[in-house]
Amino acid sequence: MSETVSDNGKTVAIVSYLTLIGWIVAFIMHNNNKTELGAYHLRQMLGLLLLGITLSIIARVVGIPVVVWVLQIGVFALWIMGLIGAFNGEKKPVPLLGEQFQQWFKGIG
Repeated sequence: MSETVSDNGKTVAIVSYLTLIGWIVAFIMHNNNKTELGAYHLRQMLGLLLLGITLSIIARVVGIPVVVWVLQIGVFALWIMGLIGAFNGEKKPVPLLGEQFQQWFKGIG
């Protein structure tokens, strides 16, 4: 039975990285069968989603799209790292803000 729980946590972790809709689906899946791995990656991806949205808004307000575009590439790299961690079943925070995402969104559990 623990193998099934582990698989479900890994599935939630991976699905959470598949766009906002994937995150919502993963959140619903997680609420039906809560796992530590699933919650961890839901928090990581929520942070990355909000970071990306914030950078997009800043790009429009400030009007320096090149700088924000470079930062968006950085967010994409963090997304790739998070997705790889989910595929490997690891609870490894994304660099720079991963630990903060765990703190800020600790209500997801």
